[in-house]
Amino acid sequence: MASSGIGGQAVMEGVMMKNKDRYAVAVRKPDAKIVVESREYHSICKYEVFRNIPVIRGVINFIDSMILGMKTLTFSASFFEEEDEEKEKSKQQEPSGEEHPGQKEEPETAEHSGQKEKSEKKEQAAMGLTMFVSILLAIGIFMVIPYYLSLLFQKVVHQQTLVILVEGVIRLAIFILYIVLISRMEEIRRVFMYHGAEHKCINCIEHGLELNVENVRKSSKEHKRCGTSFLFFVVIISIIATLFIRVDSRLLRLLFRILIIPVVAGVSYEVIRLAGSSENPVVNLLSKPGLWMQRLTTKEPDDAMIEVGIASVEAVFDWKSYLAGRKEDSL
Repeated sequence: MASSGIGGQAVMEGVMMKNKDRYAVAVRKPDAKIVVESREYHSICKYEVFRNIPVIRGVINFIDSMILGMKTLTFSASFFEEEDEEKEKSKQQEPSGEEHPGQKEEPETAEHSGQKEKSEKKEQAAMGLTMFVSILLAIGIFMVIPYYLSLLFQKVVHQQTLVILVEGVIRLAIFILYIVLISRMEEIRRVFMYHGAEHKCINCIEHGLELNVENVRKSSKEHKRCGTSFLFFVVIISIIATLFIRVDSRLLRLLFRILIIPVVAGVSYEVIRLAGSSENPVVNLLSKPGLWMQRLTTKEPDDAMIEVGIASVEAVFDWKSYLAGRKEDSL
């Protein structure tokens, strides 16, 4: 299997696909039409040399993925917020069929343009705050809580290595429990179905098949470059890294656990990157647990969801040229 280099994520009733510096978001609107937006993404790091350094590029990519993910989620959610607003307005309107002069749309003025700009700035600020709070919650749930719970075992387990391993098991258990709980929510379940559509589309072209609904439907919903596998490796590598943190102060031990997160993310990215471009038996074996985890975060999509995934891929990736190139290479 040859890596196409494209990746993506599921959004609300849609799929985002990214190829190099371009990304596209395809969303199934409430009226059943598919809307596609394609744009260029500018990394937080302007210097390409840093984006090519192992481990460092993983940290940059992780931050970029969070920013783009939040941005595209906000974009997809906007269509359903508009629908709710329109329903609310229709309830408030008079039942009369007469047109009121004040209801006509006015051309955009400088004042309207200024208000739009302010609204965009507020949206960016809200997105930044949401990301900051999300990071704090993630650190609290997956780092701080497991650490302090593991300290309870020090009364019966006196070997530091075993206590650290207990902490790792607690962290992994919380991670799995979190995914299981959110997967029971109807909206999240639909996101997981679109997640499956995203993987199926990528697997379809990477296995040399034409990108159509029938071929995508029979493709796998698990992929070795998935974000779920990345997070799984983050948990496992953080356990290994924690074994080397040996200080007496409890506060310092916790602080070091938080400080190594960027390094752990960078190393995890390199592992995922290798897994996505290698069929080595050892690499495949290491990828298995992450693929098993994806059974929780991906669900089988319906054909309408697959169509959305295909629309997103075709907006940023010339899969026909890709398949033609693969045939030439095989000759």
